[in-house]
Amino acid sequence: MKARLQTSLGQHLVMTPQLRQAIRLLQMSTLELQAEVTQAIETNPLLEWSEDAGYDDAAPADGSPPGEGDGEHADGEADAVRDAADDWSPDEGGVWEGSSGGGGGGQDEDREDAAERMAEPENLADHLLWQLHLSHLSERDRRIGAALIDALDEDGYLREPLSTIAETLLPETVADEDEILTVLHQLQRFDPVGVAARNLGECLHLQLEVLPECTPGRALALRIVDGPLERLPRSGVAGIAQELHAPVDEVEQAVQLVRSLDPRPGKQIGEVESDSYVIPDCVVWRQRGVWKVALSQQAMPKLSIHRGYEQMIRRCGESDAGYLRTQLQEARWLLKSLEARGETLLKVMRCLLRMQSGFLEFGEQALRPLTLREIAAEIGLHESTVSRAIARKYVRTPRGTLPLKAFFASGIDTEGGGEASSTAIQAMIRRLIEGENPRKPLSDAKLADLLKEAGIPVARRTVAKYREAMNISASHERVRIA
Repeated sequence: MKARLQTSLGQHLVMTPQLRQAIRLLQMSTLELQAEVTQAIETNPLLEWSEDAGYDDAAPADGSPPGEGDGEHADGEADAVRDAADDWSPDEGGVWEGSSGGGGGGQDEDREDAAERMAEPENLADHLLWQLHLSHLSERDRRIGAALIDALDEDGYLREPLSTIAETLLPETVADEDEILTVLHQLQRFDPVGVAARNLGECLHLQLEVLPECTPGRALALRIVDGPLERLPRSGVAGIAQELHAPVDEVEQAVQLVRSLDPRPGKQIGEVESDSYVIPDCVVWRQRGVWKVALSQQAMPKLSIHRGYEQMIRRCGESDAGYLRTQLQEARWLLKSLEARGETLLKVMRCLLRMQSGFLEFGEQALRPLTLREIAAEIGLHESTVSRAIARKYVRTPRGTLPLKAFFASGIDTEGGGEASSTAIQAMIRRLIEGENPRKPLSDAKLADLLKEAGIPVARRTVAKYREAMNISASHERVRIA
């Protein structure tokens, strides 16, 4: 065999700076996005606020170009969105003027619950528990997963040994370390990528695994994080290259890839001090019996490129306008990333409207079971992308301002062959308790029997868990003599 040169064609997917920027913008809340855009305008002279800020994109929210259809529909739709976003308030009964059909109005208690959910900041544990309840794990594995999530630190690492986790599960659940390790591997597939790792090397390994195999430097980076990662600061690139018997330039490329990863993934999810109030990312309204959605003005900032500087770049040579050309390229990347963020958010929201229209019509009791996997398969995106798209995002509906996570719920098989969401079951439990005799409240066992008669077989422990989640006291504490 002799050495020879040959050429080949292939496609490679690399985590470019543009892609990382698009991912980062996608998971931002509206307030964070406003701060990011404001900072970009202050630091980039090629960016400026556009003068035509408004709901210009509201008319084609359903995918049809503006002007199609009858004149009344084309001319009045943008005004309808603007009125819905600016003039509607919960005191109007929960229904926008001009919406057709019944069932659009929510009760006061529904709006209070939505406001409470809206005001509660989300931390890492809440984010992971939400994904855990939407997973296809058994009830036993979910209890193990909850114990593992409870043991994570603020950076997202599991510092406790598996034997300690096994002891915390006793006496209700007896699990060996192999079972706990299996559930831990499932948690490590959750968003953010790299969470639930036991050390830095495992955290970086998890993030490298999700990258395409054709990513330059990926294979060598995996060898580095699995082996000489701790010796990298002392040995340097040359020392690691000698230890791994690899070319220095390839090791340098792999090290740069490792440095682009996040060593503390848990910090991606946490309380945001500036989120003292909520700005809806989308507006949902009903027109002629059809639910429609549009991005709010704050979720799609109106930016443009400064034409004066752009013309100056064209007149100058390569060497005279190097700085401005760099800023122009960054400005174009930002505009494309903002456009991709809006398109992804609209795509997810339209899919939610198709699948959960009953929730908007009739309330929580009509919420169907829905997982991230179903949405991802429907719109052709990865589950982690859908998770980022709905994280800390809110939508204004006739039922109030709701988090996008309110449209998701785990399911329980019914006797009729269908599924009932956990949120719908909670609504049924609340309705049964509201109609109970105050002198003889319904026990958890009795509530389970009533649900079973309605075709929803749930255990008494499940009823107790849902009751506690709604902050409803036990039956002996709900007794009222008068």
